Amino acid sequence: QVQLVESGGGLVQAGGSLRLSCAASGRAFSSYPMGWFRQAPGKERDFVAGIGRSGVNTYYADSVKGRFTISRDNVKNTVYLQMNSLKPEDTAVYYCAASLLATMNWGDYKYWGQGTQVTVSS
Repeated sequence: QVQLVESGGGLVQAGGSLRLSCAASGRAFSSYPMGWFRQAPGKERDFVAGIGRSGVNTYYADSVKGRFTISRDNVKNTVYLQMNSLKPEDTAVYYCAASLLATMNWGDYKYWGQGTQVTVSS
């Protein structure tokens, strides 16, 4: 069992930056690939970024490549999402999730946080 708690969301102007954190409790955090997803009102939950168990392998949605960076600290049991050059279309609730597989498919993720709101004003 893994419990996930996101933080770091907020209101930012277009072009600004935010850093999201996701703190995990429970056993064997380092054994789970982790991912960030987002969901805007009236839209489906979309994959944003993923990271492998060791942190070496990362992968991104095309819409955020070059702007967002995912990382993890297996000592602190935390995964991060650094978001730069934010756009109004990045506005959404952002969720972190833990999976048994390194995947972009939200259905494969077993544990989810409660989400944190990111709002980008134009």
